[in-house]
Amino acid sequence: MTKRPHIIIFNPDEMRADTLAHLGNPAAITPNLDRFAREDGVSFSRAYCQNPVCVPSRCSFFTGLYPHVNGHRTMSYLLRPGETSLLKELRDGGYYVWMNDRNDLTAGQIPGWTESHADEIYYGGQCARAPGPVDPGLRGNPGDKHFYSHFEGQLKLDSNGQNYNSDDEVVDAAIYRIQNPVDDRPMCLFLGLMFPHTPYRVEEPYFSAIDREKLPARIRPEDCSGKARILETIRRYQGMDGYTEDDWNELRAVYLGMCMKIDRQFGRLTDALKEAGIYDDCAIFFFSDHGDFAGDYGLAEKAQNTFEDCLTRVPLLIKPPKGVEVTPGVSPALTELIDFYATALDFAGITPAHTHFGRSLRPLLGDLGAPGRKYVFCEGGRMPGETHCDEYHGAGPNGPPKASPYWPKMMAQTDDAAHAKGIMMRGQRYKYVSRSVRPDELYDLERDPGETCNLIDDGGSADLVASMRLDMLKWLQATADIVPYEFDQRFTPEMMWARVRHLLRPEDEPAVRDMIANHVGFAKLMQYCKDLAHSRQA
Repeated sequence: MTKRPHIIIFNPDEMRADTLAHLGNPAAITPNLDRFAREDGVSFSRAYCQNPVCVPSRCSFFTGLYPHVNGHRTMSYLLRPGETSLLKELRDGGYYVWMNDRNDLTAGQIPGWTESHADEIYYGGQCARAPGPVDPGLRGNPGDKHFYSHFEGQLKLDSNGQNYNSDDEVVDAAIYRIQNPVDDRPMCLFLGLMFPHTPYRVEEPYFSAIDREKLPARIRPEDCSGKARILETIRRYQGMDGYTEDDWNELRAVYLGMCMKIDRQFGRLTDALKEAGIYDDCAIFFFSDHGDFAGDYGLAEKAQNTFEDCLTRVPLLIKPPKGVEVTPGVSPALTELIDFYATALDFAGITPAHTHFGRSLRPLLGDLGAPGRKYVFCEGGRMPGETHCDEYHGAGPNGPPKASPYWPKMMAQTDDAAHAKGIMMRGQRYKYVSRSVRPDELYDLERDPGETCNLIDDGGSADLVASMRLDMLKWLQATADIVPYEFDQRFTPEMMWARVRHLLRPEDEPAVRDMIANHVGFAKLMQYCKDLAHSRQA
C-alpha cells in the first residue's frame, strides 16, 4: 500500500483573501504564505466560504455539505451524533488525529462526542495569559467612537519581549507533536486559531510593520447604493460615525498586522515539518472560515447574512504530498471550502462516509489555467422567530447586554427583515443574492469589484437575473438533501418471518431465522423460501 500523507490543516479565523500580499494587497506582509504559493503549493484567488460566520462555515467545510442540507446555519447548532466530519473519517480510516480545543464544530453538551473526532485534543490555557492593550481604556464609554469598534490597538509585551497568545500556544503544541509522534500512523493536525478574529489588537513588531500609506482604498458606504438592510442596521447600532479615515486606517493596519502574525506562525509550523523530515510527505491546507469587514462599508467585524467578498472570499492554499502533480502559483478557478473536504479525503485515499458536494481540487493543482466551478454559493440569515447566537453572547430576557461589543450586531439580528435568509451565487462576472425578504442584489464584479452598485432593478439585467435564479433553483434542488450510504430494512425480523412462514415447514424455521438475523434482504429471503418450497413440491 502506498504510504498515506500527513494532513496538516492551518485554519485562522476571520481572514480575508485580500490580506495576502501575493493576491495584490500592497500593504500586506505575508512572506511565508507568498513563498508557499510561489514554490510549493497553489493559492486559489477566488475561493469562497459557504457561510460568513464561524459555526455554519466549519460544519460545511468539514462535511462537504452546504449549510442548508442539515440545517447548520446558526452559531448554536453544531454537528451531532449521526453526522460525521473529515476529522472523524480520517481517524476511523487509520489516521492519528490531533486538534486543539478551538471547537465551533461539534455539539459540546454531548459527553464524548467531540472526543470521538480526535485521538488527542490539546487544551489551551496552560501558559501565562498574554499582556493586554497598551491603552486599556481605549474603548471608553457608550457613545464613544471606539465602544463598538472591536478596536483595542497595540498590545503590550511581556518580560521576554513577546505577547504569547493562545495561537502561539497551539502552534507550539502542534510542533511538539510533529517532533514527538505517538506512533507510526499518518498524522492529521488541525490547528484552529483565533487570529485575526476581533478584537483588532496586535503587538510589536506587527503593530508598526504595516505601512498605513499603502492601504488600498476603503469601500465607503456613501459610495454605495441598494445595499442590504442589515448593513445599515448594524452601522446605526455601532455608532462609529465619529471614525475618521485615519481611525479606519489604524483599524485596518492592526488587522493586517494580525494576519502578518498568522503568516509568521504558519512559517514556524512548516519549518518544523521540514526539520522533522516530513514536509514533502504532507498535504498542507491553509484557509480561513470567513472574512471581516475591517472598515469596508463603514463596518467592523462581520455579519451573518450579507455576502460581500470581504466576508465570503477567503484564502485557500494547498500543497499536495509528493507524487501529486502541482504547478505552484495562483489559480483563478472558482472554488468553495467544501472542496477542501473532498480534496483531503482524496489525498488520504479514504472514501467519504456520505454523499457530499465537494470536488477534489487535485486536478487543478497541476494546471493553473484549469476551470473551476461555474458558480460558488454562500448562505446566511434566518427565518422569522429563529435565533442565531444570542445565548452564546449572553442575551437574557431583556435582550442582548448593551455592554457587549456584539450588541450592535445582535440588535440588528432582532430585525426579521434585516436578518432574513439569503443565498449568494457568484459566477465568473456576476454576483446575485436572493433574499427571502427582498430586495435582491446583483453586481457586475468586472465593472464594480467593490459591489457598490446594486443592479437588481436595472431593466437591462432582467434576463441575466432570470437565468441566475433558475440556476440557483436547480442548485437547491440538487443539494436539498442527501441519501445515507447505509440503507435501512423496511421490515422488522418478525415482519419478514410473517411474510415467508407460509412457505416453510417447522424444521426450516431455525435456518430462515438465522438468515433474517444476518440481514439478508427481503427479496433474497423470499426467493430462497420459494425455491425451497418449489424443490419440495418437485
